[in-house]
Order: sequence, then C-alpha cells, then structure tokens
Amino acid sequence: MEKIHARDGTEIGYRRSGNGPPLVLVHGGTADHTRWAPVLSAFEDHFTVYAIDRRGRGESSDTEPYAIEREFEDVAAVIDSIGEPADLLGHSFGAVCALEAALLTTHIRKLILYEPPPLGVEGILPPETAARMQALLDSGDRDGVISTFLREVAGLPPHEVELMRSLPAWQGRVAAAHTILREIRAIEAHSPWDTERLRHVQMPTLLLQGGDSVESYRQVIEKLYAMLSDSRIVVMPGQQHVAMNTAPDLFVREVLAFLLPTA
Repeated sequence: MEKIHARDGTEIGYRRSGNGPPLVLVHGGTADHTRWAPVLSAFEDHFTVYAIDRRGRGESSDTEPYAIEREFEDVAAVIDSIGEPADLLGHSFGAVCALEAALLTTHIRKLILYEPPPLGVEGILPPETAARMQALLDSGDRDGVISTFLREVAGLPPHEVELMRSLPAWQGRVAAAHTILREIRAIEAHSPWDTERLRHVQMPTLLLQGGDSVESYRQVIEKLYAMLSDSRIVVMPGQQHVAMNTAPDLFVREVLAFLLPTA
C-alpha cells in the first residue's frame, strides 16, 4: 500500500497495480479497497489502478471530528498526486465522494458513478434500524451491523448478503462497521445536488444502475442524468447494488466500453 497526506493531514492509503493510464477506484460504505477483488485483474490489464482505502478503514488513518467534505478532498488529493488525468469510478457512498471530488480537481478524464445514495434526504436510515445497529456495535457484533445495513438500508436480498460474506473483503467490512452510522448521517445532512452546482462537472460521465435495484437508486441516477451535461445511463439487467460481486464480467464490460477508446 502507498499513502499520501490529505489536506487535514490524514493518511490515505491506496493499492497501486496494473499498467496503463490511471484509474482510481472509490469503494462504498462497509468496505475497503479489497471490495474490488472480483474485478481488479480485469482492470489491471488496461489501467494502472489506484484502489483507495477511504479514511477510517484499511491502511488509511482517521481524524476527528468526522466531516463528509474531507472524504471528497481525500479522493481529489489522490487524483492530483498521480500527475496526469485519471478516470474515476465510485460505488455507492464512494460515488458521492467521486462526484464531489470532480468539483475539486481538474484532473479527471472520465467519471463513473454506480448508484450513489440520495443526499439531503432524512430517513435513509430509519431510527429503529439505527438504534439496532448501534446496539449491535456496542455489544461487539460487528458482523450483525454489516448484515443489518446491507439488508435494511442498501436493500440487498439475503442471498447477495451471503455471497458478500463469503468473500475476503468481508473482513474489511467488519473492521469498518463503526463508520457506517456517521456516514449515513452525513449523507442525510448534506445539501442535495442541484443543476447549478453540477454544471461545473463537464467530463463524460457514466451512470451505472442495476436493473433490479431499489427505487431510490434509480431516482438518483435519473436526477443526475438530468443535471450532468455529458452523461449516459447504463442499466445492468438482473443486477442490484453489487454487480461487481454478482455479475463481474458484465460490470467490467460496461466499464471498459465506456473508458477504452473505440476503433
């Protein structure tokens, strides 16, 4: 793992691998850089991949008090450290960070956003669910925290949760369980995106969506499509929020079709 210092001094770790133009990967909640393992080798064939550990997990340090804006700065700092324009792919919470980073750096060539959650909407995390997750965390049941979040907030069916539990990345999810509540609260409190603000995002943008994902993700994708001047939507049939796990070949195919030059 390599590291840089973010604007506030926090160490942000990332794994660099592969050969080719730079591609920066930003994982979502309940994860670290290892969540990209099912698709990493396919990306390494075409890109030098920078897989970030977001602050508070993996090889990255943390700084209190937490502020979601520091996460945006972290992604921009990694991109600016590369020394040439990079492609940027963010998933879920990581897609929020990626889009906001696009407002902080001019070194993004193309942008991919896979199902960011809505900003500024209360109730993403129902109070009773938050209370149960906090109780699980307090009792040391970090696995239960992750499972509850994935089922009741991310909307994943039980078989997809069990698939994720079987993967090596689950260990990193459990280790980062304490970060989930703070991130959801930050998303709920953040100002929603609007057209005036996003007019500054000029790079080509791919909006990825699972064909069977919950309605809230579809609504965000459609709103962003209307706001971003150079965007397109691609729906992955039969998929939900974790196509990297459930249909890695399909996920890679859509990403490469967007990023690689055509003949």
